[in-house]
Amino acid sequence: MLTRSSLFVNVFRSGTAARVLLSVGVCGLLSACVHPFSDAQVDPRSPVAPEVAKTVRPGAAFPTFAAFPAVPNDVRPHKQYGQAATKVETDAQTLITATADNTWTINDTGDFVAKARIDAGPELPPVVPGDTEAFAKDQKARATAPPPVKR
Repeated sequence: MLTRSSLFVNVFRSGTAARVLLSVGVCGLLSACVHPFSDAQVDPRSPVAPEVAKTVRPGAAFPTFAAFPAVPNDVRPHKQYGQAATKVETDAQTLITATADNTWTINDTGDFVAKARIDAGPELPPVVPGDTEAFAKDQKARATAPPPVKR
């Protein structure tokens, strides 16, 4: 199995690039002979025919290369994208190494336990089984339904 060494690296093999260029060239040559839209007509019986006639401007000028917007100045250079990607990959590898199996253990948890007990408040006394049964009996007595309404 061939895998890339990086998620951000785009490696073209010469065979793949040659096939892509050949395919693009063949498609370009074939498409130069075909003009599917030069004589396309809208069917006048079509429900969208009036809308098409309103939106199509046959004498409209085509855009030129001068109409393209200028390159923005507030975009970082291409090299910085690669540097940022390298930093992300380095940080990811550092994290994977730091959290791998058998790289850390939990020791000396006494301070954590003491702080947690202080935060939890005073310790409650253990429950006596007889108290629980008495509480349950009292709640059942209070939960009886009222007598039915007499009519």
